Amino acid sequence: MSTSEPELSPTVANAKGLRTGWTTGTCASAAARAAVEGLVTGSVVGEVSVALPSGERVTFATCDTDPARPNQVAIEKDAGDDPDCTDRAHITALVEWRDVDTTPGDAVSEGSGSEGQVELLGGAGVGTVTKPGLGLRVGGPAINPVPERMIRQAISEVTDRPVRVTISVPHGERMAEKTSNARLGIVGGISILGTTGVVKPFSTASYRASVVQQIDVAAAQGVGVVVLATGSRSDDWAQRTWPELDPVCFVEVGDFTGIALRHAAAAGIGEIRFVGMAGKITKLAAGVMMTHFHRSKVDTELLERVARDTGAPAEVVAAATETNTARHFCEVCLAHGAREPLVELCRLAADRCRTHITSTKAAAGTDATPSTVDSIGVVMVDFDGVELLAEGWA
Repeated sequence: MSTSEPELSPTVANAKGLRTGWTTGTCASAAARAAVEGLVTGSVVGEVSVALPSGERVTFATCDTDPARPNQVAIEKDAGDDPDCTDRAHITALVEWRDVDTTPGDAVSEGSGSEGQVELLGGAGVGTVTKPGLGLRVGGPAINPVPERMIRQAISEVTDRPVRVTISVPHGERMAEKTSNARLGIVGGISILGTTGVVKPFSTASYRASVVQQIDVAAAQGVGVVVLATGSRSDDWAQRTWPELDPVCFVEVGDFTGIALRHAAAAGIGEIRFVGMAGKITKLAAGVMMTHFHRSKVDTELLERVARDTGAPAEVVAAATETNTARHFCEVCLAHGAREPLVELCRLAADRCRTHITSTKAAAGTDATPSTVDSIGVVMVDFDGVELLAEGWA
C-alpha cells in the first residue's frame, strides 16, 4: 500500500484575517540599528527603519530608552496573531565602540571585510549553543544566520567603525522554557530566529523547520534512536517510559510525521519510535503521513476491516462505522477487552511508516532517504497520556 503526505488545507495554511508579526531577528536588527545611531549621535532614537531579507523596509518605535545611555535600545516584539511565547518580549541591543584588535570572545563570527567590523554577542536571556547540529558555533549565542546578517546590515547603514553588539532579552530564560531549546542544547534563553523577518500566524513552515532542526541536533549527537511524539501528553509518556534516552532523542512532530520519518532516515537514525493516540495512528495505518484533522479523515472501513481480521467482538466491529472518530472505536475496544485491533493498527502504522521512508515518491524531494532504519515502532497511549494501550513494529 502506498502512502501520502498531503499539504495542510488552505483553511489552516492560508488563514485569512490574521495579523502578521515580526521575528526576533527583525526586532534585534532594529534594536541594533537604533542603538548604533544613539552611539553615533549621542541622542536617543525614537523610531528606526530596517530592511527585511526581501528588501522591504519596516519601521519600529523604540522602547526602554535612557538619555544617559542612548546606545542601549529595545524593540518590543509584536508576534501578530501568532501564539508565540516571545510576543511582547523586549529585544534589546547594546552597541559599543571596540578596538579592531580586540579578541572576539563569544562573537557569533568575525567574518572578513565589513562583517569583521561587528562583534556580535549574546547577553542575558539569549541562549548559548551547547550541542552541534544547529549550524551555529558551540559555545556561541543562539543567533541564527539570517538575523545575524540583518543585524550586520542594519549597523553598516549607520557606521563602518568597529562595534560590539550585545543582544539580550529580559526574561528570556523563562520564555525559553516554553520552547524546544533545552532539547536542542540551547541553554539560558531564547533563540534569535527568522528567515523572512516576518511571523505568519500559526506558521506551519516554522513548525516543520523546528521538527527538522530537532532531528538534525539528535543526529549530530550520534544517537541511534529518535522518538516522534504527536503532542505534549504522548511526549511526556515517552520520556517517563524511556528515561535512559537523552532528551535530545524526543521530538514533538505534531502533524508532520512524514517529513520527520524521512529526515530521520536521511540522518542515519537506526530506530524510530512513534508515540501517539488512536486517531493519528489510524491515519498512519491508512498511509496518511500528514495527520491534521482538516486534511485527513479517519478511515472507518480500515477500522472495520481490522476489527474483523482480528476476530473482535461484534460490538467492536459495529463501533468502527458508528462514528467518524477513532477515539470511539478505541474506547469500545477497551470496554470489551479487545486490544488486538489496536495492536494491529499499530503494526499497520509501523509498516506504512517504513513504506513512506523507502518509497521512491517520498524520496523524490530534497531529503535523501536511504534505507538505514533498522526498526520502526508505533506505540498507542491512552488519551490522558498515562497508559500504554498497544504497540506494533516493522
